[in-house]
Amino acid sequence: MSTERNQPGENDSHPRESFLTREPTSQLPDDAPAAKDDAGHPAEELPASFQYIETIADEHVPESVAEEQAQAEAESRAHPETKTPAAPELPYIAFEHVSKAFGDLHVLDDVSFFVNEGETLCILGRSGVGKSVSLQQIMGFLKPDSGTIMVAGENICGYTEEQMQGIRRKVTMVFQNGALFDSLSVRENVAFPLRDNPTLAEDQIQQIVTGLLEMVGVAAISELTPADLSTGMKRSVAIARALAAQPKAILYDEPTTMVDPLIAKRLGDLIQKLKHQLNLTSIVVTHDMRFAQKLANRVLFLHEGKARFFGTMDEMKQSKDEILQQFLELDELVLPL
Repeated sequence: MSTERNQPGENDSHPRESFLTREPTSQLPDDAPAAKDDAGHPAEELPASFQYIETIADEHVPESVAEEQAQAEAESRAHPETKTPAAPELPYIAFEHVSKAFGDLHVLDDVSFFVNEGETLCILGRSGVGKSVSLQQIMGFLKPDSGTIMVAGENICGYTEEQMQGIRRKVTMVFQNGALFDSLSVRENVAFPLRDNPTLAEDQIQQIVTGLLEMVGVAAISELTPADLSTGMKRSVAIARALAAQPKAILYDEPTTMVDPLIAKRLGDLIQKLKHQLNLTSIVVTHDMRFAQKLANRVLFLHEGKARFFGTMDEMKQSKDEILQQFLELDELVLPL
């Protein structure tokens, strides 16, 4: 049987400085066209209080960095003809021929894929094909047996735990169970990552938390503990806490598992909103085709450890691969029209 895969470009693995210095994109000019989702509908704006998180971040840029930025801007205005051409876009996250086995079980076998900055990749496949293992390797919880994993222009395969802490400030993960602190309230769970920032006063932390809770739709339950929450509410709170760390990318592990269709739609709308308003890069592990259709710029289909398909949703629908078509047909039988 044939294997269909659109391989990343030859130069996709090289580091790019702009990965580490991306400017905030949520502040648009007054005359900029309104943001739209992938279906062409107007995208819901983030609450004004959430924009505070970027304002606070800008106010606390180290003086040396601020001086360098000001000098670069001044030189650019003085010599516009010498402006450096923009570098070609390179992936924010990329797997290159990655393999991972647990004993005799080969979970990933020579898998390659990428996701560009500001895009969403959905990873599809049956249970046990390595979807969650892929996310855990990006976060450094597992190491590949071979191949290269690039994150924000850095090859993380040989990184120590201390080095991975820097990567985890750029990339965070929303686990299936939420991974919330049971003894803390919803508000304190979301505030937890902000406590590491010594430049933020308590009132600033609380204002940011309020904005995040409003954005994910759980402001009314801010004083409850995780034990009082439904699965869908826990996922929403986990997303809010992930955003508090101001990441460049978020990994979602089966965000719609064990939630009702209405909650699944709300989570999908939220992930879509984050993509368009904050330019967040996302990787979503899911078995839900309709969820993937709503979110994905590209799709990775894993089967028996192999990347059976990697490409756009339209390309996947047109694929003649027998295994992939079986997966799509079974999904249509499970989901009501």
